[in-house]
Amino acid sequence: TAIERLSSGLRINSAKDDAAGQAIANRFTANIKGLTQASRNANDGISIAQTTEGALNEINNNLQRVRELAVQSANSTNSQSDLDSIQAEITQRLNEIDRVSGQTQFNGVKVLAQDNT
Repeated sequence: TAIERLSSGLRINSAKDDAAGQAIANRFTANIKGLTQASRNANDGISIAQTTEGALNEINNNLQRVRELAVQSANSTNSQSDLDSIQAEITQRLNEIDRVSGQTQFNGVKVLAQDNT
C-alpha cells in the first residue's frame, strides 16, 4: 500500500505491489551480488600474484648470490677455508630458497610448493 511504501522508502515492498518490478529488482540484485563476488575474486587474484611475486623476488636474489659465489669459487687463489666458507653460504642460500618456496602461502594455500600430505 501507499503507507507501506512511504514508511519504508521503497517503491516495491513485496511482489504484490509490482510483480514485474520485483522480478527486475531481484535480477538486478543477483547481478550486483555476482559482480561483487567477481570483484572479490579479482582482488584475491591480484593479492596472490603480489604474494608470489615477493617470494620469487626473494628466491631470485638468493639465486643471484649463489651465482656470484659460484664464480668466486672458480678463482684459483681461494684457499680451502675460503672454499668452505663459500660452500657454507651457498648451502645457506639454497636452504633459504627451499624455505621460501615451501612456506609462501595465500589464504593457507602454498603458492610455490605442493602439499604432499
